Amino acid sequence: MARTSLRTEDVDRAMEAIKEAFYSNRLDVLSRPERFGAAFEVLELGGITVGDLRCGADVRVRCGELGSYHVNIPVGAALSWHQASGPGQLTPPGAAALFQPVGTTSVDQWTGDGRIIALKIERSLLEGRVEELTGRSLRGPLVLEPALDLTRGRGRAWAQLVGTLVDGLGEDVHLLQHPLVAAPLRDAVVNGLLLSADHHYRDLLDRPAGGLRPTPVKRAMDAMRERPEHPFTTAELAGQARVGVRWLQEAFARYVGMPPMAYLRSIRLERAHADLLDADPRSASVSDIAHRWGFGHLGRFAEQYRAKYGQVPSHTLRTVDGDAAWSPQLP
Repeated sequence: MARTSLRTEDVDRAMEAIKEAFYSNRLDVLSRPERFGAAFEVLELGGITVGDLRCGADVRVRCGELGSYHVNIPVGAALSWHQASGPGQLTPPGAAALFQPVGTTSVDQWTGDGRIIALKIERSLLEGRVEELTGRSLRGPLVLEPALDLTRGRGRAWAQLVGTLVDGLGEDVHLLQHPLVAAPLRDAVVNGLLLSADHHYRDLLDRPAGGLRPTPVKRAMDAMRERPEHPFTTAELAGQARVGVRWLQEAFARYVGMPPMAYLRSIRLERAHADLLDADPRSASVSDIAHRWGFGHLGRFAEQYRAKYGQVPSHTLRTVDGDAAWSPQLP
């Protein structure tokens, strides 16, 4: 993770700073050169780079192919730009300009009265996230529509999320630099953009969250559901999913909301609960059912069962449709 703070009246130094944080560029002052004064605050957050950029004077910034997806949010004044041979675009405050990774790029006029909130997203990160969530391989770049309305709906919510990053740029960002905060925040920004911008995969991404789990996660989940009684380890599940142990653990936390072993325990409890409801208390025992589903320690099973279902297993076994199970009448 890298953080950059720059104040300079030197155009070449400003160009170098943009190159280091974003892309190779040619920066030209169009008017009021005496007012030029770059003020850049930039934070790199594991695959995304966010910057709060000001130049003071009217400038033009020309780049080659970016190689990454990029978002410019103008604040205070409209932004004029184009990519490749496409038409010129004018993005006003309250909207975002979305740049593709391919095609030469030019910010034709960035007025000195305005600032830009710039967001660079590595191509592999954004396109890889689409593949993870949809289970489909992309056959070319993900094509984002060039404009995103930030005044309503998802666009507004996403802009507020980006604002959380921007607000911390000029302050102590040690908390943002912590992996427990940085990774989820980065993922929220990336996922939020995919859910806010228009592109061909939006309909797939709008499906219920359960359908958006990456294929390796689904493989591991299917293995556990097919044989919940098997003494799985995280390493064995990672092998079946064909990923590393750490990747599987992080993916389960992100897409399932719990570690793999907790998910396995939940399945086992579901199966045990169903058997306890169906069993005849005259011939079945709690210990037999617990062992059948992989619970080796009866006391821990009882604690976990009670935490999930609000009663001890023996009570479920004795209860049928809410009434006490049949028992012989004493004389």
